[in-house]
Amino acid sequence: MFVGFSYFLVFHYGALAGNLIAFKDYVPFDGIWGSAWVGGDNFQRMFQDSEFWHAVVNTVVIAVLQLVFYFPVPLALALLLHSLTSSSIRRFVQSVAYLPHFVSWVIVVALFQQVLGDTGMLNGYLGDMGLHTVDIIGNPEAFKPLVVAEVIWKDAGWGTIIFLAALSQVDEQQYEAAAIDGAGPWRRFWHVTLPAIRPVVILLLIMRLGDILSVGFEQMLLQRDAVGPQAAEIIDTFVYFQGIVGGDYGYAAAAGLFKGVIGAVLVYAANKVAHRLGEQGVYK
Repeated sequence: MFVGFSYFLVFHYGALAGNLIAFKDYVPFDGIWGSAWVGGDNFQRMFQDSEFWHAVVNTVVIAVLQLVFYFPVPLALALLLHSLTSSSIRRFVQSVAYLPHFVSWVIVVALFQQVLGDTGMLNGYLGDMGLHTVDIIGNPEAFKPLVVAEVIWKDAGWGTIIFLAALSQVDEQQYEAAAIDGAGPWRRFWHVTLPAIRPVVILLLIMRLGDILSVGFEQMLLQRDAVGPQAAEIIDTFVYFQGIVGGDYGYAAAAGLFKGVIGAVLVYAANKVAHRLGEQGVYK
């Protein structure tokens, strides 16, 4: 317990002190305390930077697409797995669904490139059939739906774990009583399953809102060159190229702090809404 507490204290809470460089013209050789204080200059420059706002727009669009199209998939998959009567089939499907989560984004992007790229399997099949080929991987207009599809393929199975745990706590006698009363599958879902898992769904939704602006740094970085920064630049890659690559650490820290503040505000607001709806939320 002490080791776990120390980890979070040093690498999570202690690291928050590094946000101070967002208010400085940070020079690594001078250190945090030796670098010149510039106040809000980095933030003023950031708010006037069209490239930053373009990264924000891309981030928000991808985040909304993931929230709308990815978030329900683990729940639907969990309901499907829960409905299977054979435990052996359920375990096999679960194992197959979990497996992509442990594959790195480098492998995932390479697999999609082999299937949907300019010289991938899809275009090879279309070419053999004498049809028009399409380069989905290198198409900026198809990039945002593509990254959502990649996230669904990679992490939907892993996301079912908590939902399956919640579904396992539903009393089977409630389903039997509802069936005796004449309730069909949809009414049993609406009046028995959904109320039982609603607190978990709301909790995960609030946590997802807090991390909504983190839409996959590694995933975007690996595909950024294929479609260009206009389509793939997000806040995380903006921070990387401004800070690590460009050496403008104070400016990059300001952009990262902006992202963190927005996430905290969303968690606070979503938690308040959950309380108004009678749910427990993340905290009291």
